Order: sequence, then C-alpha cells, then structure tokens
Amino acid sequence: MTGQAVQQGPTWQDRTFSQEAALSPAPLQQQKDTLGQDDPAAQWADSVFSTLTPEERIAQLIMIRAHSNLGQDHIDKVVNDIRSNKVGGVIFFQGGPVRQAQLTNYYQSISKVPLLVSIDGEWGLGMRLDSVISLPRNLMLGALQDSTLAWQYGHLLGEQCRRMGIHIDFAPDMDVNNNPNNPVINDRSFGENKYQVARMGVATIQGMQAAGIMACSKHFPGHGDTDVDSHLDLPVIGKSRAQLDSLELYPFRQAIAAGVGSIMVAHLYVPAIDKRPNTPTSISYNATTKLLKNELDFNGLVVTDALEMKGIAKFYSKGEEALQSLLAGNDLLVLPSTAEGSVAAIMRGIKRGQISWPEVNKRVKKVLVAKYNLGLNKPQVIDTEHLTDDLNAKTDTLKKQIAEQAITLVKNDNRLVPFKMFPIKKEKLAVVAVGADASNTFLQTVKSYRPDVDVFVFTSRQSLQEVAVLMNKLQRDYKQVIISLHNYNRRPANSFGITVAEKVLVRQLQQEMPSVLVAFGNPYALQYFCEAPTIMAAYEDDDITQKAAADILFGKIAPRGKLPVTVCNIPSGSGITYELPKFITLPKITPEEVGMRSAVLNEIDGIAKNMIDQGAAPGCQVLALKDGRVVYDKCFGFYEYNRWEEVTPSSIYDLASVTKICATTISIMRLYDEGKVKLDDKLGDYLPIVKGTDKANMRIRDILLHQAGLAAFIPFYKATLYSNGMPDTVLYHKDADSLHTVRVADHMYMDSNYVGVMYKTMLDSKLNPRQGYVYSDMDFIFLGKIVEQLTGKKLNEYVKETFYDPLGLETTGFRPRERFPLQRIAPTEFEHTFRMQLIRGDVHDPGAAMFGGVAGHAGLFSNANDLGVLLQMLLNGGRYNDMQFIKPETIQMFSAYGTPQSRRGLGFDKPERDNAHRKDPYPAASASPLTFGHTGFTGTCIWVDPQYKLVFVFLSNRVCPLGGANLKLSTLHVRERILETLYKAMK
Repeated sequence: MTGQAVQQGPTWQDRTFSQEAALSPAPLQQQKDTLGQDDPAAQWADSVFSTLTPEERIAQLIMIRAHSNLGQDHIDKVVNDIRSNKVGGVIFFQGGPVRQAQLTNYYQSISKVPLLVSIDGEWGLGMRLDSVISLPRNLMLGALQDSTLAWQYGHLLGEQCRRMGIHIDFAPDMDVNNNPNNPVINDRSFGENKYQVARMGVATIQGMQAAGIMACSKHFPGHGDTDVDSHLDLPVIGKSRAQLDSLELYPFRQAIAAGVGSIMVAHLYVPAIDKRPNTPTSISYNATTKLLKNELDFNGLVVTDALEMKGIAKFYSKGEEALQSLLAGNDLLVLPSTAEGSVAAIMRGIKRGQISWPEVNKRVKKVLVAKYNLGLNKPQVIDTEHLTDDLNAKTDTLKKQIAEQAITLVKNDNRLVPFKMFPIKKEKLAVVAVGADASNTFLQTVKSYRPDVDVFVFTSRQSLQEVAVLMNKLQRDYKQVIISLHNYNRRPANSFGITVAEKVLVRQLQQEMPSVLVAFGNPYALQYFCEAPTIMAAYEDDDITQKAAADILFGKIAPRGKLPVTVCNIPSGSGITYELPKFITLPKITPEEVGMRSAVLNEIDGIAKNMIDQGAAPGCQVLALKDGRVVYDKCFGFYEYNRWEEVTPSSIYDLASVTKICATTISIMRLYDEGKVKLDDKLGDYLPIVKGTDKANMRIRDILLHQAGLAAFIPFYKATLYSNGMPDTVLYHKDADSLHTVRVADHMYMDSNYVGVMYKTMLDSKLNPRQGYVYSDMDFIFLGKIVEQLTGKKLNEYVKETFYDPLGLETTGFRPRERFPLQRIAPTEFEHTFRMQLIRGDVHDPGAAMFGGVAGHAGLFSNANDLGVLLQMLLNGGRYNDMQFIKPETIQMFSAYGTPQSRRGLGFDKPERDNAHRKDPYPAASASPLTFGHTGFTGTCIWVDPQYKLVFVFLSNRVCPLGGANLKLSTLHVRERILETLYKAMK
C-alpha cells in the first residue's frame, strides 16, 4: 500500500460488519487439537492450509503490531508483512476507531488468508482508541459482589470488538495481585482473593465469548506476586509448586473449566516449574506444554506475551524468540522482533530436527480452525457509519451500574456517612479536592445536595506553606470536611505521584477535623492515610464514579462494594454495607379511619365512567389523600377510545401547565429560601438576555402572578410552517444530526439555532404592563430560565436532583421516552398540522416541544401517586422523608392569595374568591380559601386544601385524539364534581 491512501479492497470482503452483526454473536468454546475431517471448521482449515507454502503456513502463527496513529511509514511496514510475509494476524494498539476500522478493512483485503485481528483492551477499546470511553479497571470489578455485572462487562467488551472487526481481546487479566507494590499488574487484577479473581474473571470470559469473540486469560502461570515489570526485565517468582497450585494457578484452572478460548503465557522465571537459567515461562516446555496443556488439560490457543518485551528480548532476538516459543508449545507468537526472521528461524529449527513439520502443521491448522470459529470463513467489512457512537452506546450505563455497586465504604468510625442532605442543625461543611485542578463532577454533585457547602481545590503544584494557610481557614470556619483525592497515579512508584504537601494536608485534616476521605483511584494508595476515621474507596476518577460517590455520601444510594485487596490492615472482602431507609410511601387506609364515607367516595366511580361514556376523556387516574393517607386511588378506562391499552397506576400522563407549579414554582420557592431569588427583584437582575429590552424591569412577583404584562401565548410553531401547513424541511429533519438536535416529535428534529429565534420572539413581543392579570405561558418560560441561570443546571436536572429523586418519585420528570417504554405513557393529540402524528411520550405543548421538551410552563410527566407524594410534601410544610425541602412559611406565602387583581397565588392557582355566589364554583364549592393547585390543558389538575388536609390528583388525556376542541371535561365539570365529592365524603 506504499504511497496509497487507505482504501477498502475487494479481495475477499463483501459483507458489512455492523452493529447488527455485533449483536448476533455465535458462542465460542475451547477447540480440540484435532478435529474430525467431516467437521466444517476442519474442512475449511484444510482447504486454506492446502493453498499455503511452508513459509506461509508458519507465518499463520505470527501476529504483528499495528497502530492507526503512526502514519504511512508504519502502514507500509504492516502492509509488507501481510503481503510479503503472509502473517496470520495483527494486534492493534493506539489510534482512532474509524482509522483503525479503515485499516482493518484494507489489511483484510490484501491478505491471502483472513487475518486474526486482536487487541490488548483489558478495560475496553478506550484503553487503546481515542474518542472511545474506557471502562473501569479490573480492580473495581473485584469490589463487586454481583458477578452479573462482570458478565455484562465482558459482553460489552465483546460487542465493541465485534463492531470493530476484532476477534481476540487479550483479556481478562487473571493474576492474583497479592503484592501491593506490583509495578505492572496491580489494578489490572481483580484483586488478591483467588476465589474472587476466578469468579469475576470467569464471568468476564463468559460474557466476552457469548458476544462472539475469543477471550484470553493472562498472565499464566501468574504475574501477581512480582516487583519487576516484565516489559523491562525478567521477574522471578520464588514460590514452591504447592504454593503456585494453591493460589496463582487456581483462577486459570477455573477459566479452563469455563471454556476460555486462549491463555497468554507470561515472561516469568519460575524455578519451581523450570530451573534452567534465563528460561522465561513463555519459552518453557515445562510451563507451556507439560503444565498448561497436559496437566491442566488446556486445548485452546496458547498465546505468548509480547515477544518484544525485555523479559525475553534480553535473551533472544532476530526471530529466535519465536522459535523458542514454538518449541515450548505456544500456538500464537505475538509481536516477535521480526516476522520474516521468525519464519526463517522456525524453518531452521525444523531442519535441525528441533520440531517436526507434523507438529508445526498441527499448530497452523489449530489457528485456522480458530479463525473459522471466529467467523473468518466468511467475508467481513467494518461499516464505519456511526462507529464511535455504537462503541460508546452502552458504556456509561454499565459504568454507572458498576460504580454504584463497587464503591466501598472502608471505614465509618465517625458515622458521618451518610451525610444529611437537609440537616435540621446545619454544621458548616467544606469539601477539599486534593490533586484536582478545578471543579469537577464530585464537587458539583456534593453542592447539589448541600448548596451551603464551600469548595476548596488543592492542586499537586501547591506547596507545604499553602497547607498551613488552608488548614487555618478550614479549622476556623468549618465543622466537617470531605476530602477527595484525585489524579494520582495508578502505579505505586513514588507514592502513586502523591506529593508531600498533599499527604500532609490530608493527614492534618483527618487528624484535626471530623472528616471523610474519598480516594478516586487505586485503593492501594490509602496506605498513606490509614488514620482517617472514615474512608471510601472509589477506584476510578471519572465523572460517573464521582457522581456515584457523592450519591453514596449523601444517602441517595447505599454502599455495596467490598475491598478487593488488603489496605491499612483491613483485609480484602471488607466493606461497610447497609440498607437505606425506604422512601415513605403513601399509606392506604379505609376512608372511615379519617372520618370519610366510602359510600360517598364510590360516587367518584360513576363520575369517571360517565366521563368516558360521554367522550370527555378515554381514561383517567384519580388519587385522594386525607391526613397524609390514601383514601381513594383508582384508574378508569383506556389510553385511547379504541380500548386497546388500559390505564393502570403506573401509567404516565402529560401534566401540561401543572408543570408550572410542580417544577418551576417549587424551584423558585427553594431558591427563595436560599436567598438567591427576591420577589421584588426584576427579571433583568437574573437574565442577561433580557437586559436592554422592555422585559428587563418586570418584577419576579408580578411574573409569578401573571400580571407582568406579557402576552398569553406565542404560537412559535406557526412561523416554521410553509403556507400549506407543512413544516419547514430545512428547519426540521427526520433524523437527528449535528445541527438538528432538538427532538420535537417522533422522526422530527429541529435546528437547535431556532431556540434562539424563539427567545428573540419573546423579547420582541408586545408588553402591556397595564393589562392586569393575563394568564401567560411566557411568564413561566422566563421563570424556568431563572432557575437554570442560578443553578447552572437545566430545569429538568435541577428538579430531579433537588425534589424528585430525594422524594423517591419514579415517574415524575421531563422527557419520559428517555426513561420509560411508550406502553407506560398515555398519548395526547393526533396533530393534523405541525407534527402530523399522534403525540406520545413527547410533550403535547408545541412550544415546550420546540424548547426540547423542557420548559418552565410545560413538559412535566408523572403518574398520580408520585404527584401525591410531592403535594403531600407541600401540605406537610415542605417536609417529607425526614427532609426539609421548602420552608413552611415560604409555602404559606406562595400559596396565599397574592393580588387583588385575580384569584392567583405566587405561581399557584386558587379558588375563586366569590365561590359562594358563583353558578360554577372553582375548583369546587367547598374548597377552602387556603386551597392551592393548578390545572393542565391536557386534562389534569392537582389541588391541596390545608384546612381539610386534603390532596386531590386527577390525570387524564382529554386531548386524545382531537386536541383542545374536546371541551367536555370542562362542560361536564368532571374535575370539579370529583373534588366536591371528596368534601361531601367528609361531612
């Protein structure tokens, strides 16, 4: 390929190796050295073998180095080895996924025999390839108690490899790391307990091979108890054979029993196995053939560790290392110093009688059979479209699951963990990020739980003198401190790179203040901080692990991990675990227990059924609480009038304008409590975007009361339609791309730049400060932006972290399609203009949809039960699950009548003041003046009456399928009649 660009060749490839192929693997098993001649694999191997010259047959045993980031000279060298020396395979190292895929396609196209493509990707392809997300090291998996996650880990490794046209991943590492100072294995191991190493290793192997690739256990006979890096020299293991049998060999025995496809032999000097001087196990007949193949009965591929490593290269070179490896019993010779020289050396060995042609041919056919079993009898071409996205698609989800199950609470002597999110007695808390360079996800997550926390960053460049200054401030101003340790090295040399100043700071803090130490990295580094009263081992230092650690610190999730290694004389297998208190669920009682009559409540059934019969809505959920307990909870009807899908308690509804109070208003109330929002401030004090416009001087109080002078509604979507009512095909695309990222509906994505146009339209809209009360969506769009501006988070993220998650709400949230199957979400309108489809799982409100499904006026979804919890929290004076979310006086102020111009409170809707004289009282004749709540356009309402300690939730999709034209829910007064029935049941 000299002088040519990488291209896809036609020699033997015409099948695309895509994501679909990656998800339909064939299982792998160990192969026998000899197969029957009627076996398809043997037949294919024989047919290929017969086309090869003697030199080409030997070359099938050789795997050469390949990179996708080293330029044309390197590519030319690889091409020469494939074309001229007919090597059997390549092992890829650093580069990029698309570049590697293109090279793989090209290399396969020029190879006489399909290449065995491999990679050394112990923690996924991200170990080697840029733009691919890495998985955790094995040591973090060793902290897991559930081997299912190790299987999923292995399966994801396999899926990634298949997507990239890789057939062998030289993983997992099954060394028992019982030397804390091991310079090369260390956190690549599953730990120091042979049973845990075997359990997690076998699960990983089974997951990999279920995905259709070959796994490789390494480094036989065990590299865990060394203090020399075999890349640099030959390590010596001075254990007896009995000691090796009882520890190092145990995981390999289990891997063989589980059917591992290959085993890599290390470069180790083990006198108990082979006493000959300068004889690494990789070239030891005693180790490779007598022990591994004969005694342990391993029939899979035996693979050398890299033959370029100093552990062997210091003794053999120029291809002689390949001959010695073959004589020992290896099948695949990985990274010899020269492919051509290796073939020549083996040919010389055959001529000298050191090894016979039948033995060599048997090894060659064994490799060819492996190629057949890995699918190389059929053409394979890697499809590069969406390649990186496919490789990363499942990584973060699995990393989150592993982090939440593996992070280990090692000590909790001062009982600080879990911290209270909303402590009654506030003690000033600081977080000191040691080794960090700036704010990170851990610090941000801690601050989301405790907004009052102060953050300090102590970098590795700071001096001992600066330790004293920081210590003085912390001891003077704070009662507790969380210490997070970041960015230290993964290997033990030079104290893992932890500086003297960092050590001194951490030790002083743990000695002189109530503290918690969280180590984001190799847990062996905890050896320098054993006096810490409370220690958490987090194993990795990425965003996902940092968030999970903060979640455990503040009791969102419970610690589950166990130490995979001994640290601070705390043995492996140790770890504090506990169950968190269950969220307080809404207790159900008989109505009579709280003075209500069941017979009267049963009248609600008739009202709901009549609603369905009259076509006011196809179905609904009705929930009522009295004194904090459920007295009525029933579902009626179906999602649509076709009666196919029945409404259940888990059904999720579009709340429409109920979003205004159950997301935006409660957020403003919380920020008011924190002193971040003042009601008489002006909009321009919070939103830079409105400065210089007539919207800048609108008071926050007036916005909450809908009397700031804004127009009621702007139909943003109409400006994006052609004259025939069809959506603009430039502005909207069927599929998402780098420009069209805003999901508006199914197969409808909007140009994200248009969101700015919408805000400009709002700013340019007419303002009429004298118009008095006009109910407006724009009021709450602006308020939602205030929440985002002050918190630095999207509205959906803020309410989830601040309210919904701590309250244990499963369904309440924005963008439900991202979290739930469509079968749980009730559809709304079939739009005949704009989106021209049945809206299901996307927000019904067109404007909110164009804002990406998250806006201050609409976009929230929920079931009735979760809303009941949220509303009961408000009725409890802002307290629930022993947590104070909003101050009681703030709730009283916001929920009271706020203006003589209307019935409104601050954000909340309220009863009409003259209900006693109205023909149609709102929301019910008996509702007390203390009542507050809201209704929603889709057919929803929520009401809280503090006087009667009553909560009422009604959810329906009255807009399905005709939209707002169906007014029967209002004309039949369904919601009003049900609420009045609740009052009637109390009389």
